[in-house]
Amino acid sequence: MGSRPSTMSPHSLPDSLTQEGPVPGFDPYMYTSGRWLNRDELERNSRHIVFDFSALCDRTVSLCPGATKIVKYEKREGGFNRVFLFTMDTGSCVVARLPTSIAGPPRLTTNSEVATMTYLQSKFSLPIPNVLDWNDNPSNPIGTEYIIQEHVAGVQLHQIWPKMNSEQHMLCTKMLSLAMKNLASLDFPAYGSLYFSDGPLESHMKIPLEQGFCVGPYCSPVFWNRNPGELELYGGPSPNCGPWKDLASYCLGLIETGFSRLPKEDIVSREFLPHQGSIQDHIRLLKISQEVMQELVKDERIQNAATPALLHPDFHKRNIYVSAEDPTVITGLLDWQSTSIEPAFIYANETPDFAAPPGGPEENTFKSGQDEHKEQERKDASICYQTYDVCMKGLAPKLRPARLLDPTLFRLFQYCHTTWRDSATAIRQELIELSIRWTELELQGSCPFSPTKEELKEHAQDYEDFETVQRLKLWLRNSLHTNSDGWVPNDVWDAAKDAHRAAYDQWIQTARESESRGENLTVVKADKLWPFDAR
Repeated sequence: MGSRPSTMSPHSLPDSLTQEGPVPGFDPYMYTSGRWLNRDELERNSRHIVFDFSALCDRTVSLCPGATKIVKYEKREGGFNRVFLFTMDTGSCVVARLPTSIAGPPRLTTNSEVATMTYLQSKFSLPIPNVLDWNDNPSNPIGTEYIIQEHVAGVQLHQIWPKMNSEQHMLCTKMLSLAMKNLASLDFPAYGSLYFSDGPLESHMKIPLEQGFCVGPYCSPVFWNRNPGELELYGGPSPNCGPWKDLASYCLGLIETGFSRLPKEDIVSREFLPHQGSIQDHIRLLKISQEVMQELVKDERIQNAATPALLHPDFHKRNIYVSAEDPTVITGLLDWQSTSIEPAFIYANETPDFAAPPGGPEENTFKSGQDEHKEQERKDASICYQTYDVCMKGLAPKLRPARLLDPTLFRLFQYCHTTWRDSATAIRQELIELSIRWTELELQGSCPFSPTKEELKEHAQDYEDFETVQRLKLWLRNSLHTNSDGWVPNDVWDAAKDAHRAAYDQWIQTARESESRGENLTVVKADKLWPFDAR
């Protein structure tokens, strides 16, 4: 049995700490780094962790030879984890990561993350931080799952990127692309996630890989309905989280997951917008999607682009550490949580932010020094994108067919299991595009989905609403400096609320004017389309 979780006051300190550590009001248990403009209480409560902070501190001290106490500590928070950076009286640092309940399935998420890092370290000399201690059983003395790792030297790439020159950008992109190439070279017998062979899984859920490792179910929170509010809405996890030995089985898993993510109660009365679709709409679209995918998986191009591949799930500048003296030297690749073995085409259109294609047209003349600087940034981005693209197509045989494949052929695989979250209109749009382009894409036979003129007309109206919501979210994200969920840091919370209220009032005024002209956008509809609830 594990120890009883600590009820320590946020202001009190374990015996192993000095008063230099936390800032006043330090709370290791609650999420305190920001607020949400949508479902704020739910989002913060979903990230609350009950555990024994004193036991965690004592454990980290015991892992550092010669250390007797912690002299400084800092809490950092991401969307799915709480991270503590501990500095010992010897000067050494360690990092403790605790997953929240929304990170993924209990035990499996932690076991898979450590197994993935261990497996990759056995294959390549990738700069993955060494794990000093971990436990996937919350009955341990700390009272929750945890991973304790070495602290990575260097700085986050996103912090130093603006200060790097063109050559450094290109060389850094090349080194990171080669790391991706190494990952893509690994072979796997199935789709799923990596685990230790003795992981907490039933034997029929394990497909042997190599000594000490196996492929098991996906540990993504999507398959287990672990995102905020999802367990209450959908019930338990998908009945089919993998692993899957072939593409047809993988597709069945997606469809069954899609069905598991339909509400378990009749919520039609809650007045969802038409573009969301009724539960019956989603059932019909999922059945059609299954028929369409059964035809798609017969296509040789899709089969060639579906080789099981493992890549970093969030390969962006915030998860990459580099040397402060030479930013072309990679010192750490962090956050391997929810890494999975996917059909290669799932990764086909994913481009890391350090290699994102340049935005905006090329300028032929410069109006000012600022324009000149922007043009240099555009050229840098173009070089980084080309460097990444050449590496992925030329040096990663598994990814080449996927990156050359028309995206219309594989988008259905990416969205069919999240129809309720993304709306019926979004998945119907993919089906319509496939049906229109079926012959052009040289697919055999006829498309199982053949919408009528009336269905297309109704869809066009729904899709207009769907796009309006997407534009609204983009506008709010840019104007309020938030993300798609409405998160903002604490220090700008009050200002963001005021700006959000002003934006909402402006939107409703637009709707009043539209309604007075007899147009489609009414005040009631505009209020429903608005994506955030902090009004």
